[in-house]
Amino acid sequence: MSGSTKRVCFLLKVRQDRLEEYKLRHQAVWPDMLSALRDTGWHNYSLFLREDGLLVGYLETDDFEAAQEAMARTDVNARWQAEMAPFFEDLDGRPDEGMRTLPEVFHLD
Repeated sequence: MSGSTKRVCFLLKVRQDRLEEYKLRHQAVWPDMLSALRDTGWHNYSLFLREDGLLVGYLETDDFEAAQEAMARTDVNARWQAEMAPFFEDLDGRPDEGMRTLPEVFHLD
């Protein structure tokens, strides 16, 4: 990654009745999905899930919008988003389109 790497944090809400299955699905993310994320600029990507369903995502990328657009063009992402959509609350459409990013207010290097 270059010196222009951006840190991105986003929120989504997982349905309370689907928490355990959501965790299981992420223990076995499809290899082609993992490759697509790496190939399209998603680095140091982590998901954190609170017991009430609050999902916090974190990643590093040179250009988040470009990384999202590149993923949106992959066949594997369309399949993954369709599989994951029923897990989320308050979502119209695909989970990757419902990410609410948070502004960074502090970073200790």
